[in-house]
Amino acid sequence: MPKTTTPTAREAALAYHANPKPGKLEIRATKPLANGRDLSLAYSPGVAEACTEIKENPAAAAQYTARGNLVAVVSNGTAVLGLGNIGALASKPVMEGKAVLFKKFANIDCFDIELNEPDPEKLADIVCALEPTFGAINLEDIKAPDCFVVEKICRERMNIPVFHDDQHGTAIVVGAAATNALRVAGKRFEDIKVVSTGGGAAGIACLNMLLKLGVKRENVWLCDIHGLVYQGRAEDMNPQKADYAQASDLRMLDDVIGEADLFLGLSGPGVLTQDMVRKMAPRPIIFALANPTPEIMPDLAREVAPDAIIATGRSDYPNQVNNVLCFPFIFRGALDVGATEINDQMKIACVEGIAALARATTSAEAAAAYQGEQLTFGADYLIPKPFDPRLMGVVATSVARAAMETGVATRPIADMDNYKAGLDGSVFKSALIMRPVFAAAAQAERSIVFAEGEDERVLRASQAMVEETTDIPILIGRPDVIEARCERAGLTIKPGKDFQIVNPENDPRYRDYWGTYHEVMARRGVTPDLAKAIMRTNTTAIAAVMVHRGEADSMICGTFGQYLWHLNYVRQVLARGGLHPVGALSLMIQEDGPLFIADTHVHPEPTPEQITEAVIGAARHVRRFGLAPKIALCSHSQFGNLDIDTGRRMRAAMDMLAAQEPDFEYEGEMHIDSALDPAVRNRIFPNSRMEGAANVLVFANSDAASGVRNILKLRGGALEVGPILMGMGNKAHIVTPSITARGLLNISALAGTPVAHYS
Repeated sequence: MPKTTTPTAREAALAYHANPKPGKLEIRATKPLANGRDLSLAYSPGVAEACTEIKENPAAAAQYTARGNLVAVVSNGTAVLGLGNIGALASKPVMEGKAVLFKKFANIDCFDIELNEPDPEKLADIVCALEPTFGAINLEDIKAPDCFVVEKICRERMNIPVFHDDQHGTAIVVGAAATNALRVAGKRFEDIKVVSTGGGAAGIACLNMLLKLGVKRENVWLCDIHGLVYQGRAEDMNPQKADYAQASDLRMLDDVIGEADLFLGLSGPGVLTQDMVRKMAPRPIIFALANPTPEIMPDLAREVAPDAIIATGRSDYPNQVNNVLCFPFIFRGALDVGATEINDQMKIACVEGIAALARATTSAEAAAAYQGEQLTFGADYLIPKPFDPRLMGVVATSVARAAMETGVATRPIADMDNYKAGLDGSVFKSALIMRPVFAAAAQAERSIVFAEGEDERVLRASQAMVEETTDIPILIGRPDVIEARCERAGLTIKPGKDFQIVNPENDPRYRDYWGTYHEVMARRGVTPDLAKAIMRTNTTAIAAVMVHRGEADSMICGTFGQYLWHLNYVRQVLARGGLHPVGALSLMIQEDGPLFIADTHVHPEPTPEQITEAVIGAARHVRRFGLAPKIALCSHSQFGNLDIDTGRRMRAAMDMLAAQEPDFEYEGEMHIDSALDPAVRNRIFPNSRMEGAANVLVFANSDAASGVRNILKLRGGALEVGPILMGMGNKAHIVTPSITARGLLNISALAGTPVAHYS
């Protein structure tokens, strides 16, 4: 963590920390405090009830206070990485940053605590006294060997997890990277020779972890600034180093590096030379983790060992060993089961979870965050990226399970699958609300044709479909392009095995397809030659023809181009037998719950009949998500107070709905605030037929609907699922160009649900 060197970067860093308010953290209340009643519950006299409950049952603190989700990051600033002993106060920006990472990656609340106490035993006393406040302790940037003393005392005296991240976090990520590096190199832990530089906390912890993973003690050669740690050495020794002392006459790193399979560097720049690399075993593994300049630069190592497998601590090279892959998620799992400690089994579970995730197909979200990087398991991709959202579910679940299996969990989790789904839902906003849809889709195997099959988002969605659903993707596109893009993206799906391809340039069904299209469109001005041209160039029309012919159950299009252009071909081919587009419904997932918006695309100025159809269609689709529809017909007019066009059309639609006596709640016409705030609505119209807040807003023109949709998405942080094309019997859905790979997976699950499940 070196001082920023360039003036511009320094100014940017200081401005980041100073504006718009100083620091990186603030405290926010989780309960309302708006009136006297709230005050009496939050403080006196109501707070006494929570205090009494905790006095009688200390475990209740996890239910009535923030303790169960609260971690302390504690440091005395004696070993701030890259900066050294800068003192407690100067270390505060680092500790605040650590707290931010806890919140960002695992939604764990965190206080940074900087202590002016250099004595390790006194420091441990202070930390132990904090136990009533926190659910876990993260020790940070305490110099060695003091950190060993502090952690040992705290672990022995405290009944909550105590974790020195500089030691164990680094060790866990190194363990995961080493696990996969050995797999790539075709070697085994029990057979390799390890040479390590750096006898500090992180270095010792990494060696301890490698032993737990199978490395033999006699095959470990530890060096520090004075050379080899050997039996009988007195200079700069401590018990932790002494555990790795070799009975040898060799003295320097250059003497012991020969035939080493793994070099583990946690020391300083330039420690490992090219001549030393030449002496290492074939296919050497080099973990040069010193920051900012590693023990050897990767390009220098590869000059003499082109097949070397290399990791560093830097983000500008592949395989960055970054503790953020570990600490948020090991604490998440430990806190959720009320663990009394973080033991070796939990650490190894963390290692295994991280390593396994790197071997799995890269998530679309990680690929989007690291555009241009090759994220395919191999020598340059040993561990997942920090922004891979699957880390939470995979790693925290593994840790929680290990805590339960080893008997240190005070609040065991009964349903681990449901627990993991909840973790995924906290990262993937759509996960929880989409569960009923995916469950319904799993009851049938349906084929979904993607009109834009060459798009990487479609390819990633197809990979996810194969892994997570029973549906079969069909991709329209050129086979060589699809194959090349799958390989570039590190996807494992194979044509003919996992998905089908329709090649618009050369497909044996071409004559059948243009013939079908001509038959459908012959009396609408389409000649045979035009039909042939369309079937060679228009993938949306091809997809529609496939669904019409029964070769696919549903189609998805729209990853590029204009919505109504795609809708034209869907209408041409599939709007028959009572099917016709009645509106586009967008599900907007917000922090406080879902909100559906219609009609966002299909009818610019819908008639009362079309509004009525959109309301009925929206109610049907909302139920697919396991929700009871509460539909508000929105207008600038409110309960007849304005004689304007939107009000008249909404009132006419209300009359039509009343005549049909639908089995769901609806009300209108009204303003959006009246729809979403029952108190406002009751003041204006006390006899409303709808109770509570609306969860569906239907508008009288697409400008208003699309405007609300985009504001919620771009300024309100909402995640969109859809748009869902209503009225087409689930035969077609048209997305928008901004859709993500996960958005395509969600829409494919909707398309993969048989109509019988929601009609």
